[in-house]
Amino acid sequence: MEATRIFFGLAAPLVVAWEGKWFRTQPGSAILFTLVYGGYAIAPYGTESRSWGALATAVILAVGCTLLSRSPSTPSLGFSITSSLTAGTSSSTKRIGVLTVVLAACVGTWTAWATASSVGAELLRNDTLAVMLSTLLIAVFGGGALVKAATDPVAGEVRSMPAGPQKDAALALIHSGGRSIGLIERGLLFAFLAAGQPEAAALVLAAKALARAPVDHVNHASKYFLIGTLASVIAALIMSVAARAAVGLPVL
Repeated sequence: MEATRIFFGLAAPLVVAWEGKWFRTQPGSAILFTLVYGGYAIAPYGTESRSWGALATAVILAVGCTLLSRSPSTPSLGFSITSSLTAGTSSSTKRIGVLTVVLAACVGTWTAWATASSVGAELLRNDTLAVMLSTLLIAVFGGGALVKAATDPVAGEVRSMPAGPQKDAALALIHSGGRSIGLIERGLLFAFLAAGQPEAAALVLAAKALARAPVDHVNHASKYFLIGTLASVIAALIMSVAARAAVGLPVL
């Protein structure tokens, strides 16, 4: 629990500052927030040197992100020492930022090496994780081949239609699907089904149905997406059942 509290506790302020663009617009606040929240995260373990090393890593990383994000409009940090952080050309500042991030990576690696190596070794030996990861990849990417095989006949029907607005609309909708959407869909379906949460998987399908509602009036497009969705569900379901059975869990 100590390692996870410190890891997530130090990652959280960096993520908040990154999402809020504080490294560019409020660099002083970003670094101060990282320091204060990081201090809270390591508070129960303040007597251990590695905890302070982890906090130093987060602060150094925040400084590096500030330097890398710096532009002529970036405000001053508000610190008394400003020569390296608020002066100089943009290219030199970014080089300093890269060196700072590398330093943070080195300090972080030294700090977390013992814990990370033991966790990594445990994960490498974890058969359940290996089975779940392998079946996830099969469901996501192998399922893509199944979806293509199932939807190709429908796409062929659309391409053989007489030229006109209906064909153009159907082709435009089919091409708007995107491979990445299918990968994400199958990944989510597998994750929820393998975790024994079919209700959450149903929510994924419901969300996709709402997103695809406008294509219902285009017959071939709606047929294409229906077949593709069913193929994705089948691939995710088969592999989730196989994964759960392999690790000794109830198949459903």
